[in-house]
Amino acid sequence: MHFADLLRLTTSSFLSYRMRSFLTGLGIAVGVAAVILLTSIGEGLQRFVLAEFSQFGTHLISIQPGKTQTQGGSVGIFGSVRQLSLDDAAALARLPQVEALDPTVTGNAEVRAQTRSRRTMVYGVGSAMQRVWKMKVDSGQFLPADDAEQARAFVVLGSKVRTEIFGTENPLGAYLHVGGVRYRVIGVMESKGQMLGFDLDDAVYIPTARAMELFNRPGLMEIHLVYPENLSLERVEAAVRALLIARHGREDFTLTSQQQALEVLGSVLDVLTFAVGALGGISLVVGGVGILTIMTMAVAERTGEIGLLRALGAQRQQVLLLFLGEAMLLAAAGGLAGLLLGVGIAQGLHALFPALPVHTPLGFAVLAESSALIIGLLAGVMPARRAALLDPVEALRTE
Repeated sequence: MHFADLLRLTTSSFLSYRMRSFLTGLGIAVGVAAVILLTSIGEGLQRFVLAEFSQFGTHLISIQPGKTQTQGGSVGIFGSVRQLSLDDAAALARLPQVEALDPTVTGNAEVRAQTRSRRTMVYGVGSAMQRVWKMKVDSGQFLPADDAEQARAFVVLGSKVRTEIFGTENPLGAYLHVGGVRYRVIGVMESKGQMLGFDLDDAVYIPTARAMELFNRPGLMEIHLVYPENLSLERVEAAVRALLIARHGREDFTLTSQQQALEVLGSVLDVLTFAVGALGGISLVVGGVGILTIMTMAVAERTGEIGLLRALGAQRQQVLLLFLGEAMLLAAAGGLAGLLLGVGIAQGLHALFPALPVHTPLGFAVLAESSALIIGLLAGVMPARRAALLDPVEALRTE
């Protein structure tokens, strides 16, 4: 039997039993569609979360008071044996390994101007905050580099606070009461949007020392620093650790790098995406069982045809290839349909719910189609082998 004849027989059987072929391929299509849909959502979620974290850069280190390894968790909010101070921040800023540094204190307070007031987040930050967090000023200027202990009463507004408190008026030069203390507005930040549910535009920024007074804090909640791209993380951490140990007498602080956090987060999300894809893969296995069932029935129905082929000189290997080809053709057609269906549903959901992150990598699509082919091949082996081993004479008698 020539290869062209073998291919013609395979496709003719596929087309002759259209309804059966459709229903069999449907099982594989549903499985592939489930895999594509779930992995698209999982991959989209992974890219969204990583983008949210990395929008501030990857060469960032955070320092919290309290040592995680010995106390079971960072106790920066509740205090430690020795707080991080503004002097610590100033000493760290002088390190050659540090590009920019931001001492931070955070709290919630009432802000008021004229007849309008509301509660919002108040960030006590340094003059380099916008460099550290890659934020930009829309109008005016950011906090000047005053002496940390005697910072002037200046405030910079988030874009949302500016709109809700001052409306269409120009707020620059106006006064804003933050926690009962009067501050002069010197700038408005560009809109930054939300990060993991936190609205960065619904905030005001005042000097760190004044925030410490406002919230009655003896020390800093965190220190964030940025280091040059040409330096290794280990080298920078060693310099920071050595300086703080020399000042505190022991390691009573915790260093957390953005790079390490992204690596851990990426690993967790990879496992999540794999687990979601594996759940969808169960549907593929079910589709494979459907192919096995249908192909077994096909062998029983076409016993006479198999006997005739063998009597005309077809070899066992060719009969084996005939039925394996049918199984793989069913799986390939079903896989392609499922691929289109899965991508279509994923994009449709994204169109209906724009906030839902969806991304279908080419690798996942190729893997899903390859898995469908492999499952079709495995499901067709047993029926095809049974057909190839039939005795021609006995097969003809069943006709």
